[in-house]
Amino acid sequence: MFLVHPGGPFWTRKDEGAWSIPKGLVDEGEDELAAAKREVFEEVGARIDGDFEWLGEYRQPGGKRVLAWSIEADIDVEKIVSNTFRIEWPPKSGLIKEFPEVDRAGWFSLDEAERKILKGQQPILVDFAARRQP
Repeated sequence: MFLVHPGGPFWTRKDEGAWSIPKGLVDEGEDELAAAKREVFEEVGARIDGDFEWLGEYRQPGGKRVLAWSIEADIDVEKIVSNTFRIEWPPKSGLIKEFPEVDRAGWFSLDEAERKILKGQQPILVDFAARRQP
């Protein structure tokens, strides 16, 4: 299972329960699968194409809607390149700093991924595993 770790100061010391599938917002007029492919490219610098398998629609604890697909792909986690974001850091300092949206990525077994992934995304792993069983 391929997961990404969010960049920025809030996530620096967090590991278990902090990782995510690559994801993001759908731009106006954009197809949802096209948005998923774009987000993978923006977050890790890899262009993914092939036979995507629909996993489902999931609601995160905060109400955010996440659509998930799976695909077999070969992404070198040592060569990821992420887009960046800017925030004031430290808070109220007046300093604007730039951080990568994703600071690292990894390939994990399903057991490892279950420990690493955000709690609200665990149902995605359950559905993925269920589709892999004979």
